[in-house]
Amino acid sequence: MTPHFGGRLVVAVVPSDVGRRVTVRRREPDGFRDAVGVLESWDDGVLRVRKRDGTLVDIPEETVVAARVVPER
Repeated sequence: MTPHFGGRLVVAVVPSDVGRRVTVRRREPDGFRDAVGVLESWDDGVLRVRKRDGTLVDIPEETVVAARVVPER
């Protein structure tokens, strides 16, 4: 099954979105995972997303299959 965000796969996040709230779907060896939080940085091909619980998720750019900016909570 292909993962979908609103019916289609779209990567609509760019480095200038640092500081905004995003959702990112990434490919993992066992399937797909999502991270929702503030995009804290995007350096050297790695997105860093701070989740609501405070954890920081490092996401290699080449694993991103879908991403978008989402409204603040």
